[in-house]
Amino acid sequence: MKKIISLFCLITFLSVQAQEYNSSNIHSHNDYAGSLPFYGAYSNEAGVIEADVFLVNNELFVAHTSKEIVQHNTLKSLYLEPLSLKLKNLEGKAYPDNKPLILMIDVKSDADATLKALVQQLNTFPSITSNKNIKIVISGNRPLPSQWKTYPEFIHFDGRLNENYTSEELSRIEIISADLKNITIWNGKGVLVQADLQKMQSAIKKVHDLNKKIRFWGTQDNVNTWMTLMNLKVDFIGTDNVPALAEFIRKIKTNFYQNTEFHSAYIPKNMKAFLKKKPKNVILLIGDGMGLAQIYAGYTANKGELSLFNIPTQGISVTKSSDSYITDSAAGATAMATGTKTNNRFISVDKNGKPLELITQQLAKKNFKTAIISAGNITDATPAAFYAHQPERSYNEPIAYDFLSNPSDILIGGGLKEFKARKDGKDLSKLLIEKGYSFLDNFKSLDTIKNNKMIVLDDSAVVSVKDGRGDFLVKSLEKATNTFLKTKNPFFIMAEGAQIDYGGHQNNVEYVVREMLDFDQLVGKAMEFVDKNPETLLIVTADHETGGLSLIDGSIEKGYVHGNFSTNDHTAIPVPVFAYGPGAEKFMGVYQNTAIYDKIMELVREE
Repeated sequence: MKKIISLFCLITFLSVQAQEYNSSNIHSHNDYAGSLPFYGAYSNEAGVIEADVFLVNNELFVAHTSKEIVQHNTLKSLYLEPLSLKLKNLEGKAYPDNKPLILMIDVKSDADATLKALVQQLNTFPSITSNKNIKIVISGNRPLPSQWKTYPEFIHFDGRLNENYTSEELSRIEIISADLKNITIWNGKGVLVQADLQKMQSAIKKVHDLNKKIRFWGTQDNVNTWMTLMNLKVDFIGTDNVPALAEFIRKIKTNFYQNTEFHSAYIPKNMKAFLKKKPKNVILLIGDGMGLAQIYAGYTANKGELSLFNIPTQGISVTKSSDSYITDSAAGATAMATGTKTNNRFISVDKNGKPLELITQQLAKKNFKTAIISAGNITDATPAAFYAHQPERSYNEPIAYDFLSNPSDILIGGGLKEFKARKDGKDLSKLLIEKGYSFLDNFKSLDTIKNNKMIVLDDSAVVSVKDGRGDFLVKSLEKATNTFLKTKNPFFIMAEGAQIDYGGHQNNVEYVVREMLDFDQLVGKAMEFVDKNPETLLIVTADHETGGLSLIDGSIEKGYVHGNFSTNDHTAIPVPVFAYGPGAEKFMGVYQNTAIYDKIMELVREE
């Protein structure tokens, strides 16, 4: 079996290379074959635009073969005139931001005769030949290197790996190219075998040691090939699909993340204490938008450690809503809060708009204390589904008013504005204070609250992790559990990692991963609580997956991950369910998201 090497073992990994690549590294291969010769590549600011040229009756035609020559497809009309016009409009710049441009002429007819005609034609375009940001590079049929000095200085050449050059000849070379098929039979899928990888590294080093840039022709045109060539520091990436490669390069900075802050995963310590016990308390943690890809991205970025992966019991939740194959947070959270499927955008009402009894309402009748926590706005769909009844998730103020009718003991998150809205002549916060709540708008004051009933809403505390949220979720959970332990009552806590979803909607891997790792620290803290309080059941799941995230590269050893998104919205992909504590075994298997509610209530009734 041939020894293979993973991408992370290449010379340097993508965390460095990703920042170096831009559209100037794109080689528009056989550009004339596209639907918009020149303009398609130029609009994407490709670094190299290539045209195959034939000399016929003293005219330079652009075509792949002589049989494909069309009368009006001349080098002059397709490339030289449009380029000259662009230079005029940009006052001599090749591109608006002054990036360089190489026009590669791949000579298919006799080298000497074709180049003679080319030089004559180029001399009529001084704006091109005298421009320092434009290079004319001759590939294909080239004169002998010893003759290069006889051509004007604006003519440069495409070198070859197997040719040796004098210093004078080397000075006329702009690029050195090689046929990839002469090095490897790799088809662009998976990874290179060790021997072929070393051949490529050797070829690239040889060219770079000459202070020249390298490109390979005959490469596959797919994401894995592009990534591999970038990892190898290949200077120009050939493609027949310039827009796709340009988009891929443009998104690298948001699709790639190198983690620098790592945490230790919590390891279960007291599993025997759960045997044959029923839960008294329930902690439900919801990672909004969290699918398996988001979880594994966190695991990769945290160098192979994740508290979530140390939970021994897992199941799968099917998230379809009653009116759509793909759920939103409102319907997804409603299913878990009420045990009933509903329409997207509905908050704990059935598909006909009738209010559904909430798990928090039912548990309050059983003397449970309840808490709702979110690292986002507390009137957003997921937390709202645990206290409100509305036919539209955007009704933020009515959702906030619903808390008066369906109160929980603790409410922590953002959304202060909605809870300052006026009702019955008083703002909502004052009405809640009259009902015995401590109401604070500063999360930093959380530890000063002595009351068992509290509302803490601070929008500045629920920014992203990147923007400084800190350990908001962990501290909120600790406050809720410490408060409830003093009452001796059973309790139910729902805490939401809201912003994994935000990162998915933004198609930003760093955003997703950092929020995922923050949520995992919440999971670890909850697991620790369960070990110390073995009458507590912990359930961790998601309302849906967001972004259609796929992982296309990464390194567990180095803590970096490279992803790609298929959408900026939710997907129908089922989400995992993790359970730890007494009754956890009931959460194994595949089931509808409504079953999470059913299983919790069944366990509580048994108690």
